[in-house]
Amino acid sequence: MALALWVLATAGWRPLMLPDEGRYAEVAREMLLGDGWVPTLNGLPFFHKPPLMYWIDMAALSAFGVHPFAARIAPLLGAWLMGAALWFAVRRRSGARRAGLALVLLATTPFFFIGAQFANHDMLVAGLISAAVLAFVRALEDRPAALRWIVAGWTACALALLAKGLIGFVLPALVIAPWLLVQGRWRELLRLLHPLGLLVFAVVGLPWFVLMQMRFAGFFDYFILDQHVRRFAAAGFNNVQPFWFYLAVLPALALPWSLWLPALWRHLRAARERDPHAVFLGWWVVVVVGFFSLPSSKLIGYVLPALVPWCALLALAIGESSGRRWRAALSVAVLACVGTVAVLAWQAPNSHRAAGRTLASLMAAGDRVVMVDLYPYDLPFEARLREPVWVASDWADPDIPRRDNWRKELLDAARFAPDRDRARLWPLANLAALACGPGAWWLVTAAAAPAPLAGAQSLFEDRHARLWRMPARPCA
Repeated sequence: MALALWVLATAGWRPLMLPDEGRYAEVAREMLLGDGWVPTLNGLPFFHKPPLMYWIDMAALSAFGVHPFAARIAPLLGAWLMGAALWFAVRRRSGARRAGLALVLLATTPFFFIGAQFANHDMLVAGLISAAVLAFVRALEDRPAALRWIVAGWTACALALLAKGLIGFVLPALVIAPWLLVQGRWRELLRLLHPLGLLVFAVVGLPWFVLMQMRFAGFFDYFILDQHVRRFAAAGFNNVQPFWFYLAVLPALALPWSLWLPALWRHLRAARERDPHAVFLGWWVVVVVGFFSLPSSKLIGYVLPALVPWCALLALAIGESSGRRWRAALSVAVLACVGTVAVLAWQAPNSHRAAGRTLASLMAAGDRVVMVDLYPYDLPFEARLREPVWVASDWADPDIPRRDNWRKELLDAARFAPDRDRARLWPLANLAALACGPGAWWLVTAAAAPAPLAGAQSLFEDRHARLWRMPARPCA
């Protein structure tokens, strides 16, 4: 309960951040307006990620209204699950005091705190992966209740599959299987492949994927090959970083608790014989960091599944230090967590909240919205638009498929859409054709004023965009 209150308290302070939060919040909102099964972005089928986060956020949007807080319920739930899994696992092995310390470390790690209230898929899948690994570990240790924990582990894997795709069961397998095989415990590995567990995984995790393939030819090719295999192997996706990126970023984002890493290293060296579970936790961190270090594209949230073993291990080292030192670090950690959210709320980087609310207050029924060579994901969310917008750009540009941005995402989505929906992606060269017809709202970059806007009225402007109102005019 304390963990939930801690991360919930600041979850509604700031507007959505771009691109991730605006994109995924808007997909959930559109699914709420649609059939609830097909994720859509600007009305186009959007298959970058599976639907579990959207389903959770749909329920939250229905309960709390269209607000950034509601769009963050899925990562908040994933964070709570991660904390609960950590607390129960450490309490069982080391007692309530050590479990409480591990949970405090997790809750006040800035990486965790910000990830818990950041509306993308990373924290939800990280919480489910952590629960899956710990359930399988419990199954190996608790023979009378092994089947129960095997089923729990496979259920968590199925939900993780629905949260972010194949990584939901690949990562737990990479943590558990080599660890058992290197010790010659292959019979125990086979025991984890119990038919009941596999059946539960199939029943929970697979139907949505089969349904999408039945409705959209080419879904498996796009979702599995493009969004998993090619994305993992290719160098053309966003945030290209060197191999050692996470080795620097993870300790930096876990400050001030990372200051105990030297003490932790000494503990692990001494624990190789007397504490094999600590060595397993270290292996878990190595697997997560090593796996995501292989592709050239590295996003920070990918290594969130390393936080459970990271904090469980740090609790061993910090538990041996002086109380005064770690309480001082706790004060710094709390200030870092809350202060970061406060600064983001104050700065509101790249937010189109003001433009969206202006549009929502002035837009009349039947008006259309045209975006000229930009698509801010958060504006339809903030404006509560009920129809897709017209997005004008150079859609014939051969560089679009090679750049991971909003143009590529909309163009990828259009391949699964019928012609009437695909037509919303309008050629920039024919922009004047959109200037006639019913009343329209044009969103352009702050410096732009396209020729078709002659006679239009500028009703909003900030450092990000300008909003123009075009009255109805007959078409020639």
